[in-house]
Amino acid sequence: MLAGISASLTGQFAVQGRQALAGLSAWVEYVNGCGGWSPDGRRHYPITLRHYDDASRADNARRNTERLLRQDGVDLLFGPYSAGLTAAAAEVSEQYGRILWNHGGAGAAVYRRGYRHIIGILTPADCYLAGLPALARAANPEARTLAIARVDAGAFARQVVAGAETAAQSLGFTTLLRQTYPLSTTDFAGIADQITAAAPDVLVAVGRIRHDIALAQTLAGLRPRPRLGLAAVVAAPIADFAGALGPDADGFVGPSQWEPQTAIAAPDYGPPPAVVMRMLESAARTASVPLDYPMTQACAAGLVAQRCIEYAGVLDDDAALRNAAAHLDFTTFHGRFRIDAAGRQTGRTVALIQRQDGRKAVVWPPELADGELRRPF
Repeated sequence: MLAGISASLTGQFAVQGRQALAGLSAWVEYVNGCGGWSPDGRRHYPITLRHYDDASRADNARRNTERLLRQDGVDLLFGPYSAGLTAAAAEVSEQYGRILWNHGGAGAAVYRRGYRHIIGILTPADCYLAGLPALARAANPEARTLAIARVDAGAFARQVVAGAETAAQSLGFTTLLRQTYPLSTTDFAGIADQITAAAPDVLVAVGRIRHDIALAQTLAGLRPRPRLGLAAVVAAPIADFAGALGPDADGFVGPSQWEPQTAIAAPDYGPPPAVVMRMLESAARTASVPLDYPMTQACAAGLVAQRCIEYAGVLDDDAALRNAAAHLDFTTFHGRFRIDAAGRQTGRTVALIQRQDGRKAVVWPPELADGELRRPF
């Protein structure tokens, strides 16, 4: 049985692409260690994983996806990391009528294209910060103002902001500042000054990872510290953010698709979290990457695909697989799997974490929280 993925091993998404490949490799090793995969309950097959580097470019992702489908004849096709690359791969998989198991593209736009062959594993981008205004209001009943700073390129940032702003407006928040910046931006002093002057109760910042880190460093370095009730930076949960800011990372909030403390202790399908963590830790060491969310998402995608094929009872009928995914409602270590008619993931809730004393505390939603929100500045 052959699985394939276009992975960003170089370029701007190299870290996340290598992490995703490592997470998928961990799933393959787990299945093969159990004797292989048995789609029909009778015969067992080992899984081989084939990958090609897309160098973080959409045109390469298209070519790689076509090569995997047309030349290699993969049985399972997994998407790349990032919304843009996933959209490119989805165009090809739709043309070939093959399922794309999407673990790395959170953008919501791909689900609005009428595609019938994409199945989402992760919660879409417009839900990332939808709980943020309620978190701010729970911590401070007087919270009512919002500031936004986002990159002006790509759909991901627009969708994250749109979800947060829609939720804020429903609670009566007013947007004081809506600042966009070019992809080439490296100096955030001017934007930090605007945020400081606005003094919002909630800040939403989303760009590329390098932008999020640079803006957070600039805000954390201001003296005196700006008066902010809550500062949400999308990259705050990842290891690179903590590594770059050190102790200054404390206080920042961000969305997380999965944290060990939010794991499903006894999932309906697949290994429990403790086993998964050992698998992923080993894969991270082998790939020389930090263990982070792209690994958990990719590993979960393998388990979801495995469950859907077992339910369908076939491997080579993509219509049957799509139908199986549409009917199934179950949990893995990663959380609940449930999709809507477009293939968009609806079963999971994104957690909001805050960096506190060098660790990540889950502060929202209340049923998953293991800490209380602290004022960051």
